[in-house]
Amino acid sequence: MLRFQKSAESMRKFSMDKSAENELEILPVDYIRPNPYQPRRVFTDESILELAHSIKQYGLLQPITVRKSSHSYYEIIAGERRWRAVCKAGYTHIKAFVQPAIDEDSAMIALIENLQRENLHFFEEAEAYLSLMKEHGLTQEELARRLGKNQSTIANKMRILRLPCGVKELILTYKLTERHARALLRLHNEEAQLKLIKDITQKNLSVKSTEELVEKTLSKLYGEMPADLNNQKVVCIMRDYRIYLNTIKKALSRIKKSGIKVSYQTLESKDKVSISIELAR
Repeated sequence: MLRFQKSAESMRKFSMDKSAENELEILPVDYIRPNPYQPRRVFTDESILELAHSIKQYGLLQPITVRKSSHSYYEIIAGERRWRAVCKAGYTHIKAFVQPAIDEDSAMIALIENLQRENLHFFEEAEAYLSLMKEHGLTQEELARRLGKNQSTIANKMRILRLPCGVKELILTYKLTERHARALLRLHNEEAQLKLIKDITQKNLSVKSTEELVEKTLSKLYGEMPADLNNQKVVCIMRDYRIYLNTIKKALSRIKKSGIKVSYQTLESKDKVSISIELAR
C-alpha cells in the first residue's frame, strides 16, 4: 500500500508552475492516489506486469491525467493502470497532465476515458453509471445527455445490475457476454439462472440458443399463458401504469415543496415498470 506521509515542503520541490492548466509535469508516484470513481475494478497482475515491462523498454508514451486534491496530493482522472505499471516498474516519478476538476467532472472524465477504450466490462460500466447517478443526484436522462448517449441505452445497461450477486460472479468467471446476461434477466429465479449459466458454458451456447433455453425454462417453471391472455395483460399494464405514475408524481411534488430533495426514475420492460425514488434532506 502506498504511503502518503511526506511533507508538503518535499512535495513542492517536485512541482512545476501550477498556474497553467493541463501542463505536463513530473510528479512523484507516492503523491498520486487512485480515483474513487474509477469504473474499472479489476487490474490483472499479468497486464500490469506486461505494461511495466513495456515502460522499462520504451518509457511511458502516454502521460496520465490528474487533478490537484487536498493536502498537496493528486488524484488520477485517467491512467490508473499506467500509474500502477510505473510503480511496478520501480520508477519514483511519472509524467502527468494536471487538470483542475471538481469531483463530478473527475468521475465523468474517468468514465468517458475508459468507455472510449472499449474494453470496460459491462458490469463495471453499469455500476459506474449507477455510482454517478447516486453520488451527484443525476437522472438517467441527465447522465445520458452528459455522456452523449440515449437514455434507453443507459437504462438497458443498468438493468443487468438486477442480477443476483452469485449470478454476476459466475458470468464474470465464465466470461459470458452482455447479451447472455440480458437473456438471463427474464428468469426471476437465481437457482435457474445459475443452472443455465453452467449449460451455456458446458455447451458453448450462442445468445440465440441461450434465449431459446430461457423460453423453455420459463415454460417449465411457470407454465405457458395463452397468447391472447398474455397480450391483454401487457396492454393493460402499459395503459394503466401511467395513471399510477401521475399520482406518484403529484405526491413527490408536494414532498419537494417541503424542502426535501427528491429524484425518481422509471424503467420500462415488456411486462413490468420499475420506479426508483430517492429522498434526501
